Amino acid sequence: MSGFTLYPAIDLKAGQVVRLRRGEMAQATVYSADPAAQARRFAAAGFTWLHVVDLDGAFAGRPANAEAVRAILAATGLAVQLGGGIRSLATAEAWLAAGVRRIILGSVAVKDPALVRAACRAFPGQVVVGIDARGGRVATEGWAEMSDIPALELARRVEDAGVAAIIFTDIDRDGMLAGVNLEATRALAAAVRVPVIASGGVASIEELAALRAAPEGIAGAILGRALYDGRIDPAAALAVTGLSCGSGATVSQPRRGQG
Repeated sequence: MSGFTLYPAIDLKAGQVVRLRRGEMAQATVYSADPAAQARRFAAAGFTWLHVVDLDGAFAGRPANAEAVRAILAATGLAVQLGGGIRSLATAEAWLAAGVRRIILGSVAVKDPALVRAACRAFPGQVVVGIDARGGRVATEGWAEMSDIPALELARRVEDAGVAAIIFTDIDRDGMLAGVNLEATRALAAAVRVPVIASGGVASIEELAALRAAPEGIAGAILGRALYDGRIDPAAALAVTGLSCGSGATVSQPRRGQG
C-alpha cells in the first residue's frame, strides 16, 4: 500500500447504511436502505476503496450483515476492506474467497493475538488491525468494553505479527465532526513501520491535507459522516490524493431519520 488512500465508510446496521456517534448503536443516523446503491455512488464519485463495517457483527462476534456485504461486493469493482464479527480463520477465509480484499481484525487483536498471527501467515498482505481507542486505551466488542492496553502498545504487538496496516480510530471523535486526532495518529505512525490509516472525526479538506503531509507517512484516511453530510466534497478530497474525481455523482441520499 503506497501513497495516500481515501476509504469512504459503509457502516451496516440491520442491513442499512448508518453512521454512529462515538460508537453508540442507539445514536445511529440512517443514510441509505440500499448498501449496494451507496457503493455504486462511491464508485461513481471516483473512489477506489470501500471501508465496510458490520456493526451488528462487531457486537455479536459473528457476521450479521452478510447479505448486505455480498450485495456491496457484487455492486462494484472497488476494493473492499471489511471488519466486524471476524473472529476466526474460517470467517476470514470465507470473506476473502467471496471477494473482500482485506479483512479487519479488531477485538481479537486484544483477546486472541495468536489468531492475528495465524491470519497474517495464512493471508499475507490481507490482514488489517483496527485499533479503536478511547482516552489512549483500546476498546473491544464494538467499543462496548475497555481494555487496559494502550493503543501504542497494541500497535507494536500487531506490527510484529505482520499486519498489512493499522486503522487507528479515536472513538470520542468518531461521527462527531470534531476533527481527526492528528497528534495521536502521527504518534502512532511514528511508533510503527506498518502503514497507519486515520479514522474518526475527519471533518474537512484541510484535515485531509494535514494527514497527507504528515512527515510520519500516514497512509490514508477513512471518511464517514462528513462525506455523507456534504461537508467534504469527493472531488476536493480525491484531489488531495492526486486522483481525479469520477462522474461527480453525489455520494449520499437525504437522511432517513434516526435508528
